[in-house]
Amino acid sequence: MHFTAAFAAAILSATTVLAAPQAMGHGLEARMAARRGLTRTSQPIQKNGRTAMVAGVNETTNAPTKTEVEYSSNWAGAVIEEPPSGTFTAVSGKFTVPTPSVPSGSSGSGEYAASAWVGIDGDTYGNAILQTGVDFYATSSGSYSFDCWYEWYPDYAYDFSGIEISAGDVVTVSVTSSSSSAGTAVIENETTGQSVSKSLTAPESSATLGGQNAEWIVEDFESNGSLVSFADFGSVTFTDATAKTSTGNTYDPSDATVIDIEQGSTVLTSVSISSDEVTVTYTG
Repeated sequence: MHFTAAFAAAILSATTVLAAPQAMGHGLEARMAARRGLTRTSQPIQKNGRTAMVAGVNETTNAPTKTEVEYSSNWAGAVIEEPPSGTFTAVSGKFTVPTPSVPSGSSGSGEYAASAWVGIDGDTYGNAILQTGVDFYATSSGSYSFDCWYEWYPDYAYDFSGIEISAGDVVTVSVTSSSSSAGTAVIENETTGQSVSKSLTAPESSATLGGQNAEWIVEDFESNGSLVSFADFGSVTFTDATAKTSTGNTYDPSDATVIDIEQGSTVLTSVSISSDEVTVTYTG
């Protein structure tokens, strides 16, 4: 998916007069225009080396808690960093699509974005990531839109066709590997009944899965090699969050590593986990 500057400029010119109304999907041409014809990629986690003990409250007992949090520039959520048995072969979760917006106090007039997804690998094992999810976009004019996508990193992300997403829809996202070099990505819109899937293979011989990480993530992804301006997505809660291994066992995120996004000196998210839920909240 490589686009020349001239082709990108032509697409941008052709789509300028077709600005998407509020809550409509980008579509391929509009995505290309918004991203200046350049590719969108997720990346392995970029940790900054900082950890902290964050105080909280147990929602069941109201007892005070402390959770060790790691920080990265691009991922927020929960990662099981080592399979208790075998290797991870499937990860799934369900969430309600939020209404994204431009962060309060932002002076920019461009597009802001974030992405919610599930995946295998990309943390302690960085050669490959099998992942699928939903991108959220917001502009200073108040419009917003969504894309459903799949990716086998280090290849680019590609849009699903045949599915529409609106704010408030409940979607289930899942990935399953049949081997270290083959797998499937599935997105189901439970609100509309639409479902899409894609069979994938490793894009190169060095990009096979290790099955070492299972994750539920909200990401500040990259476009043209740089992080996009991070949108205020409110809150995303992955429910029915499960990971399966090659030994046939199923695990939840209750003992996963908690990760928040920190850019510069600002922590932009707050994450909490329970037996089968991961909640990522934008804090700005």
